[in-house]
Amino acid sequence: MAIKAEVIGAVELGWVELGRVLSGREDDDMLVPPADFNEGIEAMEVVGQGETVSTAENQPVDDPQTGKFTWTIENFSKINLRKHYSETFKVGGYKWRVLLFPKGNNVDHLSVYLDVADSASLPYGWSRFAHFNLAVINQFDAKLTVKKDTQHQFNLRESDWGFTSFMPLQDLYDPARGFLVNDSLIVEADVNVRKVVDYWAYDSKKETGFVGLKNQGATCYMNSLLQTLYHLPYFRKAVYHMPTTENDVPSNSIPLALQSLFYKIQYSDTSVATKDLTKSFGWDTYDSFMQHDVQELNRVLCEKLEDKMKGTAVEGTIQQLFEGHHMNYIECINVDYKSTRKESFYDLQLDVKGCKDVYESFDKYVEVEKLEGENKYHAEQYGLQDARKGVLFIDFPPVLQLQLKRFEYDFIRDTMVKINDRYEFPLQLDLDRENGKYLSPDADRSVRNLVLVHSGGVHGGHYYAFIRPTLSDQWYKFDDERVTKEEYKRALEEQYGGEEELPQTNPGFNNAPFKFTKYSNAYMLVYIRECDKDKVICNVDEKDIAEHLQARLKKEQEEKERKRKEKAEAHLYTIIKVARDDDLEKQIGKDIHFDLVDHDKVRSFRIQKQTLFTQFKEEVAKELGIPVLCQRFWLWAKRQNHTYRPNRPLNEQEELQTVGHLKEASNKGHNAELKLFLEVPLQFFDQKIPVAPPEKTKEDVLLFFKLYTPEKEQLRYVGRTFVKAGGKPTDILERLCDMAGFAPNEEIQLYEEIKFEPNVMCEHIDKKSTFRASQLEDGDIICYQKALTREEEEHYRYADVPSFLEYVRNRQVVHFRRLEKPKEDEFCLELSKQHTYDDVVEKVAQQLALEDASKIRLTSHNCYSQQPKPQPIKYRGVERLSDMLVHYNQTSDILYFETLDLPLPELQGLKTLKVAFHNAKTEELSVHNIRLPKQSTVGDVINELKGKLSLGKVELSIPKAELRILEVFYHKIYKIFPSNEKIENINDQYWTLRAEEIPEEEKDLGPQDRLIHVYHFTRDASQNHMVQNFGEPFFLVVRENETLTEVKDRIRKKLQVPDEEFSKWKFAFLSLGRPEYLQESDIVASRFQKRDTYGAWEHYLGLEHTDSAPKRSHQSNQNRHSFEKPVKIYN
Repeated sequence: MAIKAEVIGAVELGWVELGRVLSGREDDDMLVPPADFNEGIEAMEVVGQGETVSTAENQPVDDPQTGKFTWTIENFSKINLRKHYSETFKVGGYKWRVLLFPKGNNVDHLSVYLDVADSASLPYGWSRFAHFNLAVINQFDAKLTVKKDTQHQFNLRESDWGFTSFMPLQDLYDPARGFLVNDSLIVEADVNVRKVVDYWAYDSKKETGFVGLKNQGATCYMNSLLQTLYHLPYFRKAVYHMPTTENDVPSNSIPLALQSLFYKIQYSDTSVATKDLTKSFGWDTYDSFMQHDVQELNRVLCEKLEDKMKGTAVEGTIQQLFEGHHMNYIECINVDYKSTRKESFYDLQLDVKGCKDVYESFDKYVEVEKLEGENKYHAEQYGLQDARKGVLFIDFPPVLQLQLKRFEYDFIRDTMVKINDRYEFPLQLDLDRENGKYLSPDADRSVRNLVLVHSGGVHGGHYYAFIRPTLSDQWYKFDDERVTKEEYKRALEEQYGGEEELPQTNPGFNNAPFKFTKYSNAYMLVYIRECDKDKVICNVDEKDIAEHLQARLKKEQEEKERKRKEKAEAHLYTIIKVARDDDLEKQIGKDIHFDLVDHDKVRSFRIQKQTLFTQFKEEVAKELGIPVLCQRFWLWAKRQNHTYRPNRPLNEQEELQTVGHLKEASNKGHNAELKLFLEVPLQFFDQKIPVAPPEKTKEDVLLFFKLYTPEKEQLRYVGRTFVKAGGKPTDILERLCDMAGFAPNEEIQLYEEIKFEPNVMCEHIDKKSTFRASQLEDGDIICYQKALTREEEEHYRYADVPSFLEYVRNRQVVHFRRLEKPKEDEFCLELSKQHTYDDVVEKVAQQLALEDASKIRLTSHNCYSQQPKPQPIKYRGVERLSDMLVHYNQTSDILYFETLDLPLPELQGLKTLKVAFHNAKTEELSVHNIRLPKQSTVGDVINELKGKLSLGKVELSIPKAELRILEVFYHKIYKIFPSNEKIENINDQYWTLRAEEIPEEEKDLGPQDRLIHVYHFTRDASQNHMVQNFGEPFFLVVRENETLTEVKDRIRKKLQVPDEEFSKWKFAFLSLGRPEYLQESDIVASRFQKRDTYGAWEHYLGLEHTDSAPKRSHQSNQNRHSFEKPVKIYN
């Protein structure tokens, strides 16, 4: 599934985040997007369910209409736009266009969406449904094209839909990958317009009796697993009986979060959010947008629950439900010796590839392997023996979980690929068939019959679950928020996968039927042992749920209902926020330092719009104990310098209006609330005498005062007063001293706090100038302090108000983490955003007691991935701390650090290359990191390598042997580096650099001799016998009239392959991936043209044999894609 470009929905399995561009208010339970979409958000109008919107757009399309659009984008790397649209194209009578984010939609992936081109001009209530796929064409090999499909109901709220993480930008811009050729990119959109589906009006609870789970962004895989576990009532009951207390918080307690989730699934009428559960896992927003492996999550979650059940009444539940046992055995053929080992399992991973059904997978699982030849078994007392090795089952658990291996790693494409082969599974599974061939001799054979209760499906990358909760014939599909009744055939047979034929439109013609691959197929099966079904499918009701949990959740439901009602009635009410002197005193110097108050923390009144303001004043008198006579309300105003101050008092005419009218009339900023400052005469506080506020003339100016104490570095609110515009500060000095508790004649300094965005502006006030001359007006703030001597000024960190406010504005607590431990804070430092690069590394060095600060290297934080950015900060590469912390439109408080073994400026002048040294047999002997100045040559690398080899006691064939360095990529040699080539532009991130001796035979080539490439390969029968290279490639000299027999003998001696194994090898000449097998008498050199050696990697002598070497992580995989992060539950 895909979603719209900037609020995230479901995600394809393992590879991509999907997103949508949207400005709209989300439900409280929806995840807030990690981007700047919070401004300008308005509530969405909803058409009533009883109404039918009849527009041309909403008319059903009788027949699916399809069309393909190809978009060739020239000069792609020069596009500076954040969003790039294609031209408009028409499919199914509708206008479409492709939306592209060339640099990614706040991710390091290309973002691609299908957009309704004329959405802004369509009539109200329009919608259209389309199934579509988007593709970035590989211009080298069409098989490597990246293509993703999804379907969506387009409407005003979601007028574009697609893939936020379509493909990594590093792959896109890598010239060797073939996507960007001559700076041109080719994008295709294949659109199939279909009949409108009324998705939004569907009520799962009403239609099925069950509710779904909300998708947090990429959690469909988790939702399908949670629904499966919930519908095992014995498991649900055990979760309810895990001990929790009323003081626990769901977001910090996995048991309570799971109890809460299960309770809501059981008793709610609408779909349920999973945010508390994922928070209890310790997941952040990024984890919720990261598609994980459902099998791994199942295992990790069960392990966590098993651990948390220890020492409780439900200890052992996980084992009782899911644990089975099998026996691993090795049995000698020629002597009487057998070794067995009993092992437990919680689930079984079954092969899909090459198996037509579950039974063939079990056949493969228990398949006997012969240990013979070089692979003989070493039996105690008998030495090396021929033997049989296998697995047999001792018992199966009450709930048998079968994980179907629908995905495998494709070494050619360096990615996971889905296996869509047809694979059948029965409703009842008999594992005692054929005289118990899967069972060990001592197995309990009375409990072999298992009943299918769950079939988990995956389409493209979207997970869902088919479940029959009561083992009746009725199946249900749980697809995130949507639950539907499903027929038996769809729940089972349509999840088999494979190919399906479309009915022929012209049966009279002898044309071949069209077949298409079914991408929806099962990935997980759950069977329940028939003899245990009454125990597992048991009754679970409220008596199984702790009282504190019921009370908590009922209270949550009531609160949710209250908020819903409040939201529905919001248009009838006005929210009035009233700030008072008490609020200013509580907040200034603690919660805030600039301006006067945080309105979110003041007293709020919810008043019906038709209420007269005079009645509201009576409400205030009753609530706050301030007589109506003493009340004068001021309107707040946002000034041009972005400060927010009391602007003017309400007049008598305004106080006679309704609060709704007053809010509309006074609210030019269209805020949802009416914000007021309540002025109360000071005499009322001092003497409790009800008295009206003094009459305000144009000459009267209301000023607010803050006092700064340098020795405490403290700013606090001390009061307000009216002054005459023509008066001077000298007139009120004694009053200010009294407010501060100073002696009457204390000399003080006055400053006006003018603004703080984007920079602090706080200017000295001339005490002899009039307030009018100083441009002071209603709502202005004066900060003052004792006048300091020069000695006192030097004694304090921030001696005056401006320096203190500058400090407060720019102070930043930064969490420093070691780069190798990116989840753990090492220490925190309070710094200034204005600190220079040198200031920051100096502070870090001091913290680490490191003398040379230039050995510190810093890396910024990616706010979306919650990981370090790929590239570190260069030496003095940013000016200030604020530049280090910014990421797109977000600001972080995290930096990562490393301690280097040499100064960073020096390191930046060096190039580090990872070089693997191989012997004449092509075996890797050692790997070396070679660090040299960037202007060095390959020859310098070879000299440095020779020194390292001698230190590492790696012997060369002769002391002065010549070395060379090759570029190897996917088991092919692409280049021999000239010794004079500069190393600055050599990339070892994706290519392996291999060093080896130059064989003597290559130094004396005759005019007709050939230096050819020799590669190992195998052919995959499941992929049309496509050639796959493996192992270490090498060069070989072939003489003019040398036959294959002679060449084979030299290869066997070079690689030192045993005769028995070598006899099974086949030899072929390969050109562009097509093998032409050679005969013993063939002259090998005749097949190879005289050509430049490193233009010949697609013409080579191929050695076809089984890859028996242990699998190693390919070099190109060292920077693993983000989807391969392991599932972790941190709490």
